[in-house]
Amino acid sequence: MRTVPEILKQSKTIAVVGLSPKPERASFEVAQYLQSQGYRILPVNPQYAGTEIHGETVHATLQDAAAALAPGERIDIVDCFRKAEDIPPIARDAIAVRAGCLWMQLGIANQAAADLAAAAGLDVVQDSCLKVDHKMMAAA
Repeated sequence: MRTVPEILKQSKTIAVVGLSPKPERASFEVAQYLQSQGYRILPVNPQYAGTEIHGETVHATLQDAAAALAPGERIDIVDCFRKAEDIPPIARDAIAVRAGCLWMQLGIANQAAADLAAAAGLDVVQDSCLKVDHKMMAAA
């Protein structure tokens, strides 16, 4: 399994599951920050599918987001802003689209989903903020 700095350095495309268009939400702020750092953001939220957040079209599912990529591109990180109990189906979807990493944001952990993703070869990070980790890596 790769370290967090390795994951962040080797990734380009991040699907943000549960991304909200509301500026006061952590998902909005984190996605905006990641985009400002050069990552491509793929918003995934069925409630807002077809609209845009941060200039990117919102997809209903991870499969839709993966299908929107050019041939040869993939989702490097699936960043989850969902309740812990909602993570197992997201883990299965991340495996199905051949994502590189399942990332559960600060306060989110689901060991069954983590084990499932890890067994399929994905890197797994639980209970950790992508923005905070990226800032720490950049400062190091």
